[in-house]
Order: sequence, then structure tokens, then C-alpha cells
Amino acid sequence: EMRFLESGGGLVQPGGSLKLSCEASGFSIARYETYWVRQVQGKGLEWVSGITIGGRTTRYIDEVKGRFTISRDSAKNTVYLQMNSLKPEDTGVYWCVADLVAVRDQTPPRSQGTQVTVSS
Repeated sequence: EMRFLESGGGLVQPGGSLKLSCEASGFSIARYETYWVRQVQGKGLEWVSGITIGGRTTRYIDEVKGRFTISRDSAKNTVYLQMNSLKPEDTGVYWCVADLVAVRDQTPPRSQGTQVTVSS
């Protein structure tokens, strides 16, 4: 069974940074595309970023391009999301997933996620 444990969220002022971590278990992230998704206020569950199996290609929604960076450490079986220049509209719960079924179905992932709050 695929499991994810997200961490690294917290309260940060606008313009600040956070680095989210997602420790995967039950499978190897090196064999799957992995994604970060989020639920922000006033919007449905949305895909934020993804990294391909080879780790060479990353993608982002327009709202976070140039501010967020996804990466992974296969040896640690962990995916990261470095978030810089955070904005209040980035406030929400963030999860990592190995597919986008949750986004398609608009159902929060089963893992706990990590809360990000951007506020002064």
C-alpha cells in the first residue's frame, strides 16, 4: 500500500519560504511520477506541481511558477516542495500523491497533508 507522510508546513509571513517534505513508503518514488496537490480557500483540490519518473522534468501551475520547486531524493524516498515568495493565496493544505485521482474526483487524499498558512 502506498503511504505518504507530509511535513514542513506552518505559519509564515507573505514573502517567506517553507520547504515541504513527503516521505513515501510502500513503493519507490523513483518508479512513479509524483505530485503535490493542495486545497486552498475558495478553490477545489488542485494540482500544484509534478515530477516525472526520471526526475528530469518538472511542471507547475502558472500561479506558482518561479516560486515553487519540486524535487526528490530517491535514496530517502522523499519528495520535496520548496516554496518561496509565499502569498496569502497559497494558504491551504498540501498533500503529495502518486496519481491525480484525488484531483479528478475532488476528494482529499487519505494522507494527513500539511497545513501552510501565509499571513502577516
